[in-house]
Amino acid sequence: MSRHARGDDQAFNELVRRHRERMWAVAVRVLGDPEEASDALQDAFLSAFRAAGRFRGEAQVSTWLHRIVVNACHDRMRRRMVRPAVPTDDATLDVLSNERAKATASTPDPSGRSDSAMDVRAALDKIPDEQRMALVLVDMMGYRVDEAAGILDVAPGTVKSRCARGRARLLPYLAHLRNPERPRDVTSPRGGDGRS
Repeated sequence: MSRHARGDDQAFNELVRRHRERMWAVAVRVLGDPEEASDALQDAFLSAFRAAGRFRGEAQVSTWLHRIVVNACHDRMRRRMVRPAVPTDDATLDVLSNERAKATASTPDPSGRSDSAMDVRAALDKIPDEQRMALVLVDMMGYRVDEAAGILDVAPGTVKSRCARGRARLLPYLAHLRNPERPRDVTSPRGGDGRS
């Protein structure tokens, strides 16, 4: 980072090369959409490039970059929530629905892993952003609580409580993964067949 601040043109490229894959994984897991993640990652690296001169070295470069990526993802999630819906006519909806059905049918996953991953993604989308980000960093990316706290710029106890609350909220949506005989319904917080 100091080489970049001193004007070394290749230093930031090396930093991006070294951390790109890990940052991409964080963005995809937080946002759930590779295109959104790509845009967030681009925003994050641009922000990091602009802010490199202000890097004080109080945290590791990787922690600093993670914080920037998580913030870029959070910004995109906020924008996505306030973005107005685009009106679509019935004919367009039918075409989109048929295209999605064709795409799904043409790429079966005999292992069933993609269904589980989609269930986890759908369940993660139903919990608050703060809990989702903590769970992604700790449970999916394998960061220690103190590292996640540094990335999220919160106390370690806050990360622990967000993870605990997030896991509790996810459990009803994902109970069928522990008990495969149980019917799946990730739209219901009970995770079952919708019956009470």
